[in-house]
Amino acid sequence: MAEGLGRTVLFRHRYARIWGLGNRSSPAVHTPAFISTEGDDEACRELAAFHCTQTRTIPAKITVSTHHQLIPPKFDCPGPSMEASIGHVLPPSLDEANAGESADTGDLLPVSWQRLHHDSDLLDEDLYPNIVVLVDAVQLAAQPGKLVKAIQTLKHRFPGALLWTPGLGGPDNLAVLAWFGVDLFDTTRVRLCLSTGHLLTSYGPRLPLAGETCNMDAALHHYHQAIRTVQSAIKSGTLRRIAQQQSLNSPRLVEHMRHFDALTNSQKDVLRSHPSGIDTIEFMSQESHLDAEVSAWVKFMQERYTVPEGLDNTLVLLPCSDRKPYRLSKSHRKFIEAIGTNGCHEVMVTSPLGIVPRDLEDVWPAGFYDIPVTGDWTQDELSRIHSMIGSLVEHHNYQCIVNHSGLDIHIDGIDVIDTRKGDSSGSSESLKRLKEAVNYAKQNHHIHRRKGEVVNMDRFKSISRYLYGRDGWLDGCRIRGKPPRWKIEKDGKQIALWFFDRAGFSFSKEAILPLYENDILPKVHIRSDIKWKGDLHLGIIDSYGEDIQRAQDLMVVQDGKPVGLARSIAPGWEWSGTPGLLAKMHQKR
Repeated sequence: MAEGLGRTVLFRHRYARIWGLGNRSSPAVHTPAFISTEGDDEACRELAAFHCTQTRTIPAKITVSTHHQLIPPKFDCPGPSMEASIGHVLPPSLDEANAGESADTGDLLPVSWQRLHHDSDLLDEDLYPNIVVLVDAVQLAAQPGKLVKAIQTLKHRFPGALLWTPGLGGPDNLAVLAWFGVDLFDTTRVRLCLSTGHLLTSYGPRLPLAGETCNMDAALHHYHQAIRTVQSAIKSGTLRRIAQQQSLNSPRLVEHMRHFDALTNSQKDVLRSHPSGIDTIEFMSQESHLDAEVSAWVKFMQERYTVPEGLDNTLVLLPCSDRKPYRLSKSHRKFIEAIGTNGCHEVMVTSPLGIVPRDLEDVWPAGFYDIPVTGDWTQDELSRIHSMIGSLVEHHNYQCIVNHSGLDIHIDGIDVIDTRKGDSSGSSESLKRLKEAVNYAKQNHHIHRRKGEVVNMDRFKSISRYLYGRDGWLDGCRIRGKPPRWKIEKDGKQIALWFFDRAGFSFSKEAILPLYENDILPKVHIRSDIKWKGDLHLGIIDSYGEDIQRAQDLMVVQDGKPVGLARSIAPGWEWSGTPGLLAKMHQKR
């Protein structure tokens, strides 16, 4: 791994990161950051984290330097300074062409669309650049889907590098590019706007107002504000909302966001994460319905969800509520009272998740989302809901559907009882019909009330299948305690606690062996020649699964034996080349 640039990830949100550059304890620079170029004045260069110069030779050479002290381990002199030839760069439209002379490989890595397709040197496992420069970023931005494809490829191949897209960034697209994974930004477009008498702001270029100065100082003020906004959004986990708002600055940015969503949704859980200090996930627009979390939920419900044993008899469809989990809302307390039994399978109809079973209302994102409510449904929302209900019915053996959702539901071969009939869900008339419909199902479809501990165990098994794909570790367990923190015991010993605020289980030392025997958690194998004392980093790891999600529990294995549990800090795609902490020790045998 390159040692010329001290860096560590301070905050993460999907592909976006805040890097601390320099001494880990007191970083000199935080990303997103400026990289100045030859057209910038001295004041701008002083503000920048790096400075880039380029020769006029063919092929050109670029040099990236810094006046900050970023060289480990002493950090007592300015640097590093990095140089590379960019090679011959052909237009991205020439997909099959080979430019011939390749760019240099090293701490500074210039990459073009052709190089991604033709240069085998990029596959060298010992290649760990400090900075990756996507030299034809501007040209790629003009071709559908190529920019986000190139950025994602580089993020996964060089996760420990800073990424720069020269000539592309500005305050009006910084949030979008940071959402894609770009770390460094230049002033090329800012200077171009100034040359035409315009200021480039977070909302795009505009003419200065009366008394407003149109110069680089004013432009940099807008740029700095955009950077601070993005940094704050990364820390709070709200960058997607900011990026969606900013994408409306131009049709091209909307296109990039859609291509990005399509790309990430085509890959299994690449951006999914367990909640980590984030109160809610916001779905404020139709564009947000394309979020990877939504796609993953829909796919799970349609392909892998199974109803708790004995509940696939009567399906009760209910409207959602603003409050999460739903059962704590006033409306759902009325529904539960009217239903009067826990022997029905209650499923909430909602957007954008489609449907949320009662047994999964505590998990992420079902228990933590926020969406504007108008009472109207779009055709896309209705299509998603009907498709998901159809899949649910197809995979189970419901004999009766009690429909209190307010939507028009028809399932061939199954009795569907509409309890709303145009009334509000909480009206006395509709609640009465809900009660009568459930009583009818009791009499005709053999609904049986479950004991409280059975309900809890069914819920936790369902959650386990959602989180881990299986639930065998819960066999023989008992549920103790009271909400919101339930205790899970086996053979009289506590093996886990349920924490709603992290939408997951907190495992004790006693859980290590049953989790390992049932193959519940992703495994991280550490080297045989070390004594594991604490957190996980690349230096002590032999192998791991690349499907690791951020904030996920991991099984630590040494010499074929489970030795403890850890909780991931970084997603699996980062692990191959990101310096610093990857997972924190949680339990040790």
